[in-house]
Amino acid sequence: MCNARTMSEGIWGIQPAGPLRGEVEVGGSKNAVTKLMVAALLGDRPSTILNSPSNGDVALTAGMLRSLGAGVALEGRSVVVDPSPIDTARVPLRYSGANRIPILMLGPLVHRLGEAFVPLAGGDRIGTRPVDYHLEALRAFGIEVTETVDGIEAKGTNIRGARIRLPFPSVGATETVLLTAALAEGRTVLENAAVEPEVVELALFLQRMGAGIELQPDRRFVIEGTSHLGPARQRLGGDRIEAFSYLVAGLVTGGRVLVRGCSQDRLVTAISTLRRMGATFDINEEGIAVEGRGLRTAAVHTDPHPGFMTDWQAPLAVLFTQVQGMSILHETVFEDRLGYVAALQQMGAEAELFDQCLGGSACRFHESSWRHSVVVRGGTPLHGTELDMPDIRAGFAYVIAAAAAEGGSVLHGVEQLERGYDSVLEKFRSLGLGITVIEST
Repeated sequence: MCNARTMSEGIWGIQPAGPLRGEVEVGGSKNAVTKLMVAALLGDRPSTILNSPSNGDVALTAGMLRSLGAGVALEGRSVVVDPSPIDTARVPLRYSGANRIPILMLGPLVHRLGEAFVPLAGGDRIGTRPVDYHLEALRAFGIEVTETVDGIEAKGTNIRGARIRLPFPSVGATETVLLTAALAEGRTVLENAAVEPEVVELALFLQRMGAGIELQPDRRFVIEGTSHLGPARQRLGGDRIEAFSYLVAGLVTGGRVLVRGCSQDRLVTAISTLRRMGATFDINEEGIAVEGRGLRTAAVHTDPHPGFMTDWQAPLAVLFTQVQGMSILHETVFEDRLGYVAALQQMGAEAELFDQCLGGSACRFHESSWRHSVVVRGGTPLHGTELDMPDIRAGFAYVIAAAAAEGGSVLHGVEQLERGYDSVLEKFRSLGLGITVIEST
């Protein structure tokens, strides 16, 4: 098993030092870079990805690709993937549960070698990420897919385009279809697709490699399969999750953070949400800065793009604890993403979970028992404590909660945070947060 808990555990001591102030240069999109690395397997020559973030998921994915025989060079902010040496289609079992990338390799590996095996998917503990969307899509292409105790096996020699409609606009399943359709024979039409900026980045990368991909305005991709793909060179857009997280870090602590490296168009919904709460923005070619005092409460529900992003909601919940009055957060993408609320309660937050759909229309969890809405009564001081980070986004929320708390905190499992955020220790320290590394990953 190659998951976060097999690494040495990272522990930080957090000592609040007042408002966080300063500038942060965000890295390239964490949710795009690894998908482009997989896409590079489809080419006949090395591809280059620029503005890569420095985080654990990039290193993990590089390790997986190297285990297949591919050449991967990580040099500063660039990633070069050479697909030509691939000599096996089996991702080793040691990567079981590492992250969600292996399942995206099935289509490319079947195209290259006629078969594939990937271990069971992993990632953050935020709810189910149904692999059946992926598997049904692969079967629609004529690929034979078998689930085993250890993982997923796939075989195919005549991969044909298909018409596929996703039950939900899943980002991962959309990426599986794009990666498989690019070299499939004939046309593929994907309906109800995810259209997140990171998905579009993957589509653009494949297009640069020579794939025929068209995005229609009704969540529909049309892909004309080709028999050959070449190399590509592409610069990643800024990570919109990282950008929003640092903007909110400034608001939570009563400070001001200027974020560089992420374009405004990636943050439209986030900016409008914070502006409705009374935050004041300064947006120009230099970057995006926000500050605000006396913020107002809000009712926010997450949605697929262009809605409010599910990965933005944990920092927002921490901000709600600092706003006088009752705020509501309704999660509609992952049924179990509010697990971090218990830690905020431990720090003194007044927050209550509900299984009803609050703060928005009924979602697909409305008849389930999942507690996917939270009501936060803000204005109650937080106090420092000792916590274990369960996943990437909750981990960032814990850090900014600790930054706003009275007294110090000890945070275990920092490897979770480092898996998803670029140079996160250095960036928080540059904003003035007191962090002592008690144990390093």
